[in-house]
Amino acid sequence: MSGESKKSVLSAIIGNTIVMFAKFGVFFTTGSSSMLAEGIHTLADVMNQYLLLVGVLKSEKNPDQEHTTGYGRERFVWALISAVGIFFLGCGVTIYHGVHSLLNPHPGHEGNIWWPVGVLIFSLIVEGYVLYIAYSGLKKASQNKPFLPYLKEEADPSAVAVLMEDAAACVGVVIALIAITLSHLTHQPYWDAIGSIVIGVLLGLVAFWLIARNRELLVGRSIPESELDALKDILKTKNFLGTIDHIRTEVIGADQYDIQVEIEVDEKKLSQTMNINLKEKYKSIETYEDFEQFALELSVQSMEKLTQTIDELESEIKKKLPNTKFIDIEPN
Repeated sequence: MSGESKKSVLSAIIGNTIVMFAKFGVFFTTGSSSMLAEGIHTLADVMNQYLLLVGVLKSEKNPDQEHTTGYGRERFVWALISAVGIFFLGCGVTIYHGVHSLLNPHPGHEGNIWWPVGVLIFSLIVEGYVLYIAYSGLKKASQNKPFLPYLKEEADPSAVAVLMEDAAACVGVVIALIAITLSHLTHQPYWDAIGSIVIGVLLGLVAFWLIARNRELLVGRSIPESELDALKDILKTKNFLGTIDHIRTEVIGADQYDIQVEIEVDEKKLSQTMNINLKEKYKSIETYEDFEQFALELSVQSMEKLTQTIDELESEIKKKLPNTKFIDIEPN
């Protein structure tokens, strides 16, 4: 998923940078509050997507002595900073400007509105395409799982942030188009100001959602319930296992799980799977030294069998839960 996330973020940066200059250019020409709101909105998107890119790149660093499980959580940190930026720069500044314009109205759009309308339509096309790229990447990564639950619980937060920001951008463009058109037709500037406020509220909702999700991942979140159920199903099929004393799972990065399991081993059932003929071994014992050698060999073989069985179990779990990066099964 990392490659798809990087593609989504880079596409968003390029597309939104072009759109940002176009929106600010029209704002300086027309003085439209909605166009300023849209320009600030896109500026916030560009800055936040640079932060997301930093997070993606940093999260790809290999584990070292200081960070033995890697840098996967870097992505959550920078995605959280990006979400906070959306709230303060996008939501806060946009609402402030809208309220200011509402309290201090300027003349409505008396002249040609085709420039702002044209730029907004162009923005809708570009941001719609970026939205499509982000959606396609997430849809591919979901592997036909229900999309909304996947988006909420499993998806890479960087890719989700791009999807949410560009979805909000597309809706914001539609709001700005309606506000500018109403302001022009009615000659009432408050429509433009209301459009700015609505766009700001929209950004605030997106920011709150992203902040909550990344906070949850940073605090520590268990793997998705469907994956946890799959893990338990694997353990239940092993007849040499007794009770499962403890399962601890945590999402440590985009598509990265850390799993720790403490289990009771049924020694009798496990010993029955060992390829050893005890009767023949018993007949060959004539002295105490023979018995001592047999006991030593049996002990070594038992430990090797347990180790092999645990290794095979870990490999099976990693195969069926491919996001598992670290796994530790401790037999009691």
